Amino acid sequence: MNLSKSTMLLASVVAACVATAAADEKPAGSALGFKVKSITGQDVNLADYKGKVLLVVNVASECGLTPQYEQLEAIYEKYQDKGLIVLGFPCNQFGQQEPGSDREIAKFCTDNYQVKFPLFSKVEVNGNGAAPLYKYLTSLDTMPKGKGKISWNFEKFVVGKNGEVVARFDPTTTPDAPEVIKVIETELAKK
Repeated sequence: MNLSKSTMLLASVVAACVATAAADEKPAGSALGFKVKSITGQDVNLADYKGKVLLVVNVASECGLTPQYEQLEAIYEKYQDKGLIVLGFPCNQFGQQEPGSDREIAKFCTDNYQVKFPLFSKVEVNGNGAAPLYKYLTSLDTMPKGKGKISWNFEKFVVGKNGEVVARFDPTTTPDAPEVIKVIETELAKK
């Protein structure tokens, strides 16, 4: 098949535009380049959290680790005024331990753990259907855990004020563990 030079040029321009548009959709090295849905259905631009330290956690209501909600809320209350925001992302991929609707999850968290930190609409954290934020988070070789799939409920990521993911902790590492608090306090101290 012979294509004219102008047709080939047009095809090249279109391909370049498509590639540029696709590149614009992906944040360059920042967890703040994503939009998510709050548990009440509002769009939330994570860029609004620039200048804050984030603790991003996939949560579940019927897990043996669910009592970590209490520790998450406690460190949120302790460090919120210094710039820490805990972000909870319910997920039902591990043992079907988050079966409720967003409304039921919000009620559970408020009634049982007095959660005031932001909760988001239920997401998937692994596989083809994983939320773009989680695809990004799990692609990074972040210590101490490293990169790869989320292993269970309550895996934690600490994101610095500039959106850089600075730490990743296993589900069994509690939110108030000394190593987690050290990373949070170090990031909060940065200008």
